[in-house]
Amino acid sequence: MTLGIHDYGVFVLTGVLLNLTPGQDTFFILGRSLSGGPRLGVASALGITAGSIVHTVLAALGLSAVLASSAVAFTAIKWIGACYLIYLGVRMLLSGRSEAHELSTARSADGSAAAFRQGMITNLLNPKVALFFLALLPQFIAADSPRKVLAFLVLGATFVMTGTVWCLCLALASGRLRSGLIDEPSARRALSRIAGTLFIALGARLALAQR
Repeated sequence: MTLGIHDYGVFVLTGVLLNLTPGQDTFFILGRSLSGGPRLGVASALGITAGSIVHTVLAALGLSAVLASSAVAFTAIKWIGACYLIYLGVRMLLSGRSEAHELSTARSADGSAAAFRQGMITNLLNPKVALFFLALLPQFIAADSPRKVLAFLVLGATFVMTGTVWCLCLALASGRLRSGLIDEPSARRALSRIAGTLFIALGARLALAQR
């Protein structure tokens, strides 16, 4: 390619395999879909996509390199993200006690907006995502490329696009599973508890993450 991108097919395959590997984003979407249904699952998936786009732009402009070189910046963002995930998990555990609250949230436009916002924030506050873009994408850009920033953006867009397809499929599939249990009050409460516990576990996992 004129942009200096090489082994593009290998990059696409690598991106697909990495997207299929369960990670924080995968479990976040599962939690939102199981607790709120397909609509909230899709909204959270799109929020994660928005966060990944921001990560791509920041990495292309070199701003994400700050996280790679500064232990203080990495730790600060890591702890903010961990606390946010734990906060969401606690809220979900508490809201699971009120079925009326859960149903009204799942069916409202505000619920979808909140799920989108939460997905984007959790993705942005995961410093490992920024470091991932810095580590993977440059390997497929020639050192003498005259348009490194544009090449970075093209590869990032490719990765985000394949990831979005997978995230939407995951959200719809798990959301339909939840919809099949919606008439069972005990099942709804159990799904909320599972999702809340999952978010708290993700927060703890992120808190323990190393650069």
